[in-house]
Amino acid sequence: MAPTAAHSCRLVVSLLISAAVLRPGLGLYTVNSVYGDTIVMPCRLEVPQTLMFGKWKYEKPDGSPVFIAFRSSTRKNVQYDEVPEYKDRLSLSENYTLSISHARISDEKRFVCMLVTEDNVFEAPTVVKVFKQPSKPEIVNKAQFLETEQLKKLGDCVSKDSYPDVNITWYRNGRTLEPSEGVITTLQRQVDPATQLSTVTSSLVYKTTKNDIKIPFTCSVIYYGPSGQRTIHSDQAFFDIYYPTEKVTIQVLPPKNAIKEGDNITLKCLGNGNPPPEEFLFYLPGQPEGIRSSNTYVLTDVRRNATGDYKCSLTDEKSMIASTTITVHYLDLSLNPSGEVTKQIGDALPVSCTISSSRNATVVWLKDNTKLRSRPSFSSLQYQDAGNYVCETNLQEVEGLKKRESLTLIVEGKPQIKMTKKTDPNGLSKTITCHVEGFPKPAVQWTITGSGSVINQTEESPYINGRYYSKIIISPEENVTLTCTAENQLERTVNSLNVSAMFSYSVFHLSLISALGCSQVSIPEQDEADDISDENKEKVNDQAKLIVGIVVGLLLAALVAGVVYWLYMKKSNYSPKPCPQSDISGKSEKAAAQKFQTHLRTASKHVNKDLGNMEENKKLEENNHKTEA
Repeated sequence: MAPTAAHSCRLVVSLLISAAVLRPGLGLYTVNSVYGDTIVMPCRLEVPQTLMFGKWKYEKPDGSPVFIAFRSSTRKNVQYDEVPEYKDRLSLSENYTLSISHARISDEKRFVCMLVTEDNVFEAPTVVKVFKQPSKPEIVNKAQFLETEQLKKLGDCVSKDSYPDVNITWYRNGRTLEPSEGVITTLQRQVDPATQLSTVTSSLVYKTTKNDIKIPFTCSVIYYGPSGQRTIHSDQAFFDIYYPTEKVTIQVLPPKNAIKEGDNITLKCLGNGNPPPEEFLFYLPGQPEGIRSSNTYVLTDVRRNATGDYKCSLTDEKSMIASTTITVHYLDLSLNPSGEVTKQIGDALPVSCTISSSRNATVVWLKDNTKLRSRPSFSSLQYQDAGNYVCETNLQEVEGLKKRESLTLIVEGKPQIKMTKKTDPNGLSKTITCHVEGFPKPAVQWTITGSGSVINQTEESPYINGRYYSKIIISPEENVTLTCTAENQLERTVNSLNVSAMFSYSVFHLSLISALGCSQVSIPEQDEADDISDENKEKVNDQAKLIVGIVVGLLLAALVAGVVYWLYMKKSNYSPKPCPQSDISGKSEKAAAQKFQTHLRTASKHVNKDLGNMEENKKLEENNHKTEA
């Protein structure tokens, strides 16, 4: 290191001395020229009147002169001496200015202009300096990598074809690298014998650290030109810094909070060194011996028992270790009962949905794809409880971890029947309804007792929650008994209802017609009660007896009055007056008489029917009572 420093100091001193010598005004005239250009040297002497001729010469290192050009003042001719190195390169003008083309390093000499008279010789010396700018410096022979805390050659900085000699400086991140324990430079110069140009090489040995990662290194060449000192910088160079691993880390893919049973787990071990370690030891839960592998280790189709601590370390330094805890999430669901379950109406059915999971799970109940507010509970099953139930649970933190079980509940029941009747407000028809419950859906059939004929013209409601009704509309001319039969796979149920004939005119009304002389009226029959309660049955029976007595008395009175009235009208040709709100429109007496006789016969028949219906209604109420029970 000491010889290099001494050489640099000598070079600087030499250049300073040269600059002082060449500075104008110190006795010598200097011409600075660029390598390859034309050197122009004026004579710098006043031409005397008695000039005979002028000559140029240069001085060898030993001081001996070499004449190179001659010009006569009278003949105006120019002669060039036979000097090989200046052949065809010289030009002497009329004012005795000498030009040398294609400047070379060898042209650095002391030239003298001589003007000769008869009695004297005048001389003017000129010093020629030639400069060659070096090529852009380049860092070559770069190290493939540098290792921390180790001295290693970083590279060579080369500058070619320079004159005079140049200096090379190294930089780290733009700052000069000063010689130190970790920075060593050596300088070499090679001169081309033909051109006398120099190639300068500076080698740098460097001790790197981790701080040099991604840091640029450059070098520069400092040279002198005609106008003074100049600097040229090289391109930046980056180096791969090797350093040992100081820390080991372990990664889990996919992320640890999303691992569930059935997943594949990849363990990845990383060292922070450069280059990174290529092999590691992996330690699984409950296994003290490590498994040698590359920087990854794969676990396939993991189960919940894979939960635990996982570690990895360097193969050559087991104390440098990293660990992580993995939880394999799971979710179990048990629905009891499940599948298809058939129960009878009124039965109790306990339902439980048991969840076992690695974290708290949310539970949702659905019935026929509709969310329920609470867990279903069946203490007494009804038809509306039937449906498809789903117990669904999931772990919100773990994507894709969801379970569900279903229960298809079927509620069966034997057919149950309840019959009702209602008279139309206009008194022309009666509506008989058969209310049916049961599952599977019972089939309903209407028949007329006695004749056994089937009634097909029925109207049915939608079947909802095990219930629907079937109804018919009739206008019986005589008392009938209707039978409703409901049948499903479990049982056949039958119920009957007595329906009285439609009667538009009561005996009382006929008496009124006779008294008022009306030929026809329209008086609606009162609605029959659909249902009679037990407490009113005795009262109804008493009223029926009273009505029978009244009807018989009225019938006898009507017959007598009718005969008298008929005889009277026949003798007096009396025309009856229209009755209030009657539907008679001026019919003949004969038609009125025939109408009245028909009413008498009809009234007689209905009196007999009413007497029979009293007993039938009593039996009907008893039958409905038994059915409801």
